[in-house]
Amino acid sequence: MAKIFDTILSGGTLVNHDGSARRDIGLRNGRIAEIGDLGAASAGERIDCAGLHILPGVIDTQVHFREPGATHKEDLETGSRAAVLGGVTAVFEMPNTKPPTTSASDIGDKVARGRDRMHCDFAFWVGGAHENAKDIPELERQPGAAGIKVFMGSSTGSLLVADDDGVASILSHTRRRAAFHSEDEFRLKEREHLRVAGDPSSHPIWRDETTALRSTQRLLAIAREKRAIIHVLHVSTEEEIALLSEHKDIASVEVTPHHLTMTSGDYARIGTLAQMNPPIRAARHREGLWRGLDQGVVDVLGSDHAPHTLEEKAKPYPQSPSGMTGVQTLVPIMLDHVNAGRMTLMRFVDLTSAGPARLFGVAGKGRVAVGYDADLTVVDMKRRETIKNDWIASRCGWTPYDGKEVLGWPVGTFVRGARVMWDGELVSPSRGAPVRFHAAL
Repeated sequence: MAKIFDTILSGGTLVNHDGSARRDIGLRNGRIAEIGDLGAASAGERIDCAGLHILPGVIDTQVHFREPGATHKEDLETGSRAAVLGGVTAVFEMPNTKPPTTSASDIGDKVARGRDRMHCDFAFWVGGAHENAKDIPELERQPGAAGIKVFMGSSTGSLLVADDDGVASILSHTRRRAAFHSEDEFRLKEREHLRVAGDPSSHPIWRDETTALRSTQRLLAIAREKRAIIHVLHVSTEEEIALLSEHKDIASVEVTPHHLTMTSGDYARIGTLAQMNPPIRAARHREGLWRGLDQGVVDVLGSDHAPHTLEEKAKPYPQSPSGMTGVQTLVPIMLDHVNAGRMTLMRFVDLTSAGPARLFGVAGKGRVAVGYDADLTVVDMKRRETIKNDWIASRCGWTPYDGKEVLGWPVGTFVRGARVMWDGELVSPSRGAPVRFHAAL
């Protein structure tokens, strides 16, 4: 009797945890049902993927979608629309909203806002604060919670735990991997006078490499004392890569496409559109991050999608806010690096699918395997496109990569078996659901 599937992706090259080969993939009831030669099988829909590569669904573990509180910049629907148009199937959204996500009711509210309204699946980081440290064992196990996120240096929003005692209190209560924005707030305050009005190129002088390194040194010492596991977000310096390479038993590492692609020379080209926390830095730091990626020190890629309107970004530095879009451009920017020989497609899969699942205990995602969610990112490695502002679906409508030509492009996004995006168009209604975690089952 012929095998019957809801959908078959045929003739594509599957890039997975077990290598890269031409394989058909059968989907049924939202899950991977079979992998192999399915030429004799039947399906409600058969999609020809000849010449395309099929990847496990890309998971972006650091995005800021601004809802609630700043939806003039972004909301859960627009941000997730940008995600799936860029080939991203799941996101972990950050807690520095208004109000910040610091309680069980806050998490529940975000989950309710996202369910069947977001176009991709989702989880929400919970903001770690002095006030809620004792509640962390409950908070990090809430449905849809990615874990605890702590800001050691000030950025957009009001969440801040600058002192060692506060960090220690939080890590005394965590059991899951806690994520950190690691910049030393005390040094930032000491160096505020180094900001030059109207000159965003002074941003990395103010928030220098020592500001990041000092914070990460403090964080590692506390984590080791408390026997906690940590995740250092958007690492931006070669010194931190060297330090973190000595502490891989307790610390995982994220880098971003913009820190791997841009340098401080871009401030002269695009001004405050390059302004981020931590900053875009000198070329030696970019090369240090690539060495860390090559040597396996880096565990995951995150976009740190952090939109602001062009009107806000047009304010003179330092009144201009830090942040840029990134969730929609993560895949094409990194595929361009793959085609340039900076990394392999297998390494990209590890950084964006298998890596997030491994670090954060994601259930049923991160690889193409029978029984797993049918989350797939379909890419054309030979397609050349120019990234433009008018392609960006984020409410703010701009990208720092406007005008950049790339080789490699996302052409299809499947979320739990539904073809959500194909060839640049949304083709299914939103059906986002919370990501499941082993620790919360």
